[in-house]
Amino acid sequence: MTGPATLILWSHALAALLFAGVALSRLRADGVTAATALPRLTFVVALGTTALWALAVSGIGATDVVTRIAEAARNLAWLGFMYALVRRDRRAQEHRAVAIIYGVVTLVVLVGAGLSIIEEAVGAAAVPPLVAVGVVLRMMVAIGALLLVHHLYTAVAPRARGGIRLVVVALSAMWGVDLLLYAALYASDSWPSALLAGRGCVMALAAPVFAIAVQRNGDWTLHLSRTVAWQTLSFAATLLYAALMLAATSMIASVSGENARLWQTAFVFGSTAAGLTILSSPWVKAWTKVKVAKHLFRHRYDYRVEWIRFTDTLGKPDGAAPLDERIVKAVADLTDSPAGLLLVPDGLGLGVGAGWNWEGASAGIDARLVAYLSASGRIVELDSVRTDTAEPVETASVPMWMLDADGWVLVPLLHLGRLQGAILLARPLVDRALDWEDFDLLRIAGRQVASYLAEARAQEALAEAERFDEFNRRFAFILHDIKNLVSQLTLVARNAERHADNPAFRADMVATLQESAGRMNDLLARLSQNHRARGEDLRAVDLFPLAEQVAARRRSQHPIVVIGTPGVLAQADPARLEQLLGHLVQNAIEASPPTEPVTISLVTEGQTVVLSVIDQGCGMTPAFLRDQLFKPFVSSKPGGFGIGAFEAKQLAEAMGGTVAVDSRSGDGTIFRVMLPAARALTLDQAA
Repeated sequence: MTGPATLILWSHALAALLFAGVALSRLRADGVTAATALPRLTFVVALGTTALWALAVSGIGATDVVTRIAEAARNLAWLGFMYALVRRDRRAQEHRAVAIIYGVVTLVVLVGAGLSIIEEAVGAAAVPPLVAVGVVLRMMVAIGALLLVHHLYTAVAPRARGGIRLVVVALSAMWGVDLLLYAALYASDSWPSALLAGRGCVMALAAPVFAIAVQRNGDWTLHLSRTVAWQTLSFAATLLYAALMLAATSMIASVSGENARLWQTAFVFGSTAAGLTILSSPWVKAWTKVKVAKHLFRHRYDYRVEWIRFTDTLGKPDGAAPLDERIVKAVADLTDSPAGLLLVPDGLGLGVGAGWNWEGASAGIDARLVAYLSASGRIVELDSVRTDTAEPVETASVPMWMLDADGWVLVPLLHLGRLQGAILLARPLVDRALDWEDFDLLRIAGRQVASYLAEARAQEALAEAERFDEFNRRFAFILHDIKNLVSQLTLVARNAERHADNPAFRADMVATLQESAGRMNDLLARLSQNHRARGEDLRAVDLFPLAEQVAARRRSQHPIVVIGTPGVLAQADPARLEQLLGHLVQNAIEASPPTEPVTISLVTEGQTVVLSVIDQGCGMTPAFLRDQLFKPFVSSKPGGFGIGAFEAKQLAEAMGGTVAVDSRSGDGTIFRVMLPAARALTLDQAA
């Protein structure tokens, strides 16, 4: 007998003796409870079958059919022990995914044992593919078992992993050396004696490890992770696919003759391409996720994972995504909705805010639905509105555009009893009716994002107040400088009464006045780009000469064209109107290319006079128009105060008018000032 053969014999014999001893010691162990009875029984059976298998290898040989059947029994026993540990958690519904994998691996073990019996009955030479298939199946068993060992370790409660770690190490060593052995056998078509001897040594060392592990009496309480469940399901699909490919290619090889390799390659390539095409479909992914969550888990959602993802989306901006868009995405991701739209307060109703992947029609919500959402906090399922099974107020007040846009659900965002907005979600790829879990999760998520919105708006108001405070502080410094100037001018005026005839004094007085005027102009420039004139009572104002006057002052800066005729009268304050028009023209000049003129248009529309300032500049985005244009101290120009458009709107409203803006990125901007029309000037007003 050669050296490797002797080592194979004695190492497996020693392993059989040690495993039998550990099994007998566990039979005499006390302290058995109902919770530990099944794991203990399966553990003893696994130890015993491992001892019998090692004894068969030592006495009969590794290649004998009896030894292979004993190995299958050993594998089944250890799989049963691990599954008994998994079942201790009592959450059978959530363990269905893992049970499927245990079933698949068990089936592969049984098929491999059956092939061994068939091979022994008909002879290996009669059916050569059976030998290779049997080796591959044993490799697949080793791989599947190693994955389940990894799951066993990750499923144990973290505080109890010390008690299971040694068992995991021993099982990993046992199936790891099996995988190496059968991989070498498949590659060389002969049993590697060195690996056989090494397997005996590994098994002899594994027995004491099992003995030490069971003495620790660790609490092997398990908690199934959905991530691990998905991994095991994916592996099951891969394992099943590999088995089908192996069987199909073996069948093709037996019937295709000389062209077997060509047909095998075409079949593998075609089936793989078709499978990848199907699996890459978003609908297939969504359908699989829904079915797995429905049939394999107690709850639809893994709340820990969903909440971590939800919080990360809100707290970690994706590039330059604003908060409103992140809010929509965070809520949509909870239900796998592909798009969403945020509706924000707009007067008594809700207007269109930010969207995420939203491409359908959109408009606002009237006050009736807003009052209902504020009072009830109900999540509106739009399919029930379509079928007239919803609350009457929902059916009557939900706008038609939501139904036409195939909206799925409307989630109100309530914070401290106030409606901060609402989120309209698009229908997911796999349509389904909402259940109690969906409603609970969306309600809690709506409250959470409502608090984010309320906090963001409060921060904006605080920042605006801080900017006003900074402006007031700067104005206080300027007032101090003005007081000094006033004191200086008062002194000059007092001295002029006594020294007005002195030429030197007059020259000094002129210099002082020029310096004071320059300093005052500098102070005014620090406050605003334009001087605010004192307001007058509203009266009929001819807009054409006023527009020509404003244009004439700025034509040295930029070409300006006035379109209209004299006699277009508006009820306005000339000083305020001149200041308003000056703001808009200055903004248009700064936005326009040097060669494109700014146009001032004057028209009468019924009882309203429309004064339009048109430029051909870069335009503004809808988000900037809605959220920032008319806010004070928000400017897109470097060094700008950001009060021009804000002040123009305030001046127009003070005269009973309004300001509207029509702009689009790249297409220029039109500011329309609409004022009440006035009658013709009287003789006194003309004078």
